[in-house]
Amino acid sequence: MIRAFKEVETPWTSSGHPKRSPELEYTMSLPINIQDLFTGRVVEWERLEFKEGWNPEVAVRSICAFANDFHNWGGGYLVIGVAEKDGRPILPPIGLQPEQADAIQRKLVELGHKLRPAFHPLAVPATVQDRLVLVIWVPGGDQRPYKAPVSLAKENKEWVYFIRRHSNSVEAKGVDEQE
Repeated sequence: MIRAFKEVETPWTSSGHPKRSPELEYTMSLPINIQDLFTGRVVEWERLEFKEGWNPEVAVRSICAFANDFHNWGGGYLVIGVAEKDGRPILPPIGLQPEQADAIQRKLVELGHKLRPAFHPLAVPATVQDRLVLVIWVPGGDQRPYKAPVSLAKENKEWVYFIRRHSNSVEAKGVDEQE
């Protein structure tokens, strides 16, 4: 069963920091308090990506990088429907339509099979300030290392390893690729 949460009210400073902790009705099945995803108190920002919209090419690279969990931090979170500025979420979120969230979840199944070996993250729809967002939890994979396609085009025949470097998903090269 997927459960959601609802944020009551969150006053933010002009720099994007909360004036007080968000009050959330937390009932979702993630291994972290959702409030911490939006305030950065527990999860390192290298483990968290906010995306205003859905781009499967970007998502498959991020999923691959989080699954590779190069620093053994426990993977990461990709939050769709939330824009960011300077690494902080812009609230209220832009949100998704229910049909978009459903389509993204269906696409995640396909993208999971594009990774080598296959890997499937957990997607949890949630409500933040009355707007639907999709939290994709990507734990560190059990069958590391993972490769993702360079492109989702049908003619693509190249797969590479992606890892997280600071707040970016990048291709592993040199020593990083050998590890």
